[in-house]
Amino acid sequence: MAKMHSRAKGQSGSKKPLVLKVPSWVRYKAKEVEMLAVKLAKEDHAPSVVGAMLRDSYGIPSVKAITGKTIKQLLKEKKVNKELPEDLQSLLKRAVTIKKHMEKNKKDMTAVRGLRLTESKILRLAKYYKRTGEIPATWQYKPEEIKMMAE
Repeated sequence: MAKMHSRAKGQSGSKKPLVLKVPSWVRYKAKEVEMLAVKLAKEDHAPSVVGAMLRDSYGIPSVKAITGKTIKQLLKEKKVNKELPEDLQSLLKRAVTIKKHMEKNKKDMTAVRGLRLTESKILRLAKYYKRTGEIPATWQYKPEEIKMMAE
C-alpha cells in the first residue's frame, strides 16, 4: 500500500515474529508486566514510550505475548489512558509547530502544503476515532484552540 501523500511504497524494516510465544529468558509474569506498564503510564509516558522502556530497561520483548493484551488495552482497562490517542496528539503537535514556523517564514509555500497535508490527516484520523468511539463525537479540530493546548 502506498503512503498517503507521496508515491512511496510503504516502509521496509524488521517484522515481529508470526508466533506470539514468551521467550524462556523472560523472568516477568503477566501481572508484573501490567503493573510496570501502568506505573510508567502514570508517569505521563505515551503507550509507545512505555513499550520502548519495557523493552530497553526491563528486557520485556512483547507485552502482548506475555499478557495477551496490548499496552493500549491494558491502560484502557486500568483507566490510565489519555483523552486523545497518541497518533492524533502527535499530528496536532506537528500542525502547531508548522504554524509557528509559518508565522516567521510567510513565504514558505512548502510549509503551507505540509500544513494542509497534516490537517487532512488530522481530520481523517478524527473521523475514524469518532466512529470507533475513541474520542467524543463532539470533538472538533480547531487550530486556534489546539495552539493554546500545545503551548
